[in-house]
Amino acid sequence: MKKLVLTLAVSSSIFGFAQSKQDSIKFKNISDKIMTEGQAYDWLYDLTKNIGHRLSGSLANEKAVKWAEQKLKEAGADKVWLERVMVPNWYRGDESLHIKSADGTWKNIKMLSLGNSEGTKGKDLIGEILVVNSLEEFAKTPTEKVKGKIVLFNNEFPQEHIKTMHAYSQAGKVRRVAATEVAKKGGKAVIIRSLSSAYDDVPHTGAMKYEDGIEKIPAIAIGPKSAMELSELAKTQQISAKINSNCSMKGVVRSYNVIGEITGKESKNVIVVGGHLDSWDVGEGAHDDGAGIVQSIEVLKTFKNLNIPNRNTIRVVCFANEENGVKGGTAYAKSIAEKGEKNIFAIESDTGGFSPRGFGLDMSDDKKEIIKSWKTLFLPYGVYDFTETYAGTDITPMKSTGTDLAGLVPDSQRYFDIHHTEEDTFEKVNRRELLLGATVMTQLVYMVDQYWK
Repeated sequence: MKKLVLTLAVSSSIFGFAQSKQDSIKFKNISDKIMTEGQAYDWLYDLTKNIGHRLSGSLANEKAVKWAEQKLKEAGADKVWLERVMVPNWYRGDESLHIKSADGTWKNIKMLSLGNSEGTKGKDLIGEILVVNSLEEFAKTPTEKVKGKIVLFNNEFPQEHIKTMHAYSQAGKVRRVAATEVAKKGGKAVIIRSLSSAYDDVPHTGAMKYEDGIEKIPAIAIGPKSAMELSELAKTQQISAKINSNCSMKGVVRSYNVIGEITGKESKNVIVVGGHLDSWDVGEGAHDDGAGIVQSIEVLKTFKNLNIPNRNTIRVVCFANEENGVKGGTAYAKSIAEKGEKNIFAIESDTGGFSPRGFGLDMSDDKKEIIKSWKTLFLPYGVYDFTETYAGTDITPMKSTGTDLAGLVPDSQRYFDIHHTEEDTFEKVNRRELLLGATVMTQLVYMVDQYWK
């Protein structure tokens, strides 16, 4: 009996080793194919330079929808279709910020209105600046001190976090809620210090949200350098700001999730890989999230070109409207729930095209352990971190349908220098880093397709 048990154990060990060896060879095949023949970088150039930034509801976003549809067909998708989504149509328009100096002259300061903010309707809004350093400090500030003021939040980006996404999550609440909190106390407008890891003077936009029943006051962002300078100046003298902006919400318009897939050979179950097609209306939306879009299409193309016999359907979703509404992600999750379609796994790339370092895993502990058991396969490709638990904004709505979620985790040290700014351009993306991200995404999808239950 002992001899039989030993024989079975040895046989199992040999099988496991052989399987691991086979997967390692497949990983190398995938890597060689993408790193030598991958088209993601060329696609990104086309998307960013020939279309540019792609705010939901814009003409450029409509062009991007057609672009993604065509690229999925060229990549070899068996089926490509558009899923209708109604998205917010926010318009920026001309805008400016001036600060009144001690000699009475007005100095121009670089600024960006926050996404979804209402503006000044093209009229000058002038007010004395009140500086606070946090939401907690503002909450303790008496209403009479806020009334009629323009409040500047000099909220620093928490530099102590090595993983900068943690810092962004911590600091992000100010951007989202400051306008409503200031309006509740009678303030005229809000200026926030941009959510930036850099100490430059580049303003960062990003979504904010109004609370129903509260006045919609203008909300703008300035660069860290300007915020620090104004904060210091306010300690010694009274300073005033003049805001003039034309931004406004123009209702909703029709857009689309762009979807392409290669049909599963054995199962009707679906594995989703994706990013968001829209971007803010500054820069070129290269890292956020052109990189995620082209990496996702590269996954599909690689499965097709290597003739990998996918058991499950591999589906790319280019989500609409992540930046200021998440309407695309919500619509997709609702659609699969209504159809009763089983999407067993989804991976999103939406934190830049830098070198991959790991995967965020939003699933049960036992499923996490399965992926962690593949760590030695990923180590040669620089992927070692499986500790994060956040997967991605667009795929989060799928969690309610029982889908296991993962997010590509690239090196984050430079991402929040350029996030949501005019600096997010094609030139900031490195070809090898971008393709390596596509490589490890494809490798993970391969493993899930082979072994997920």
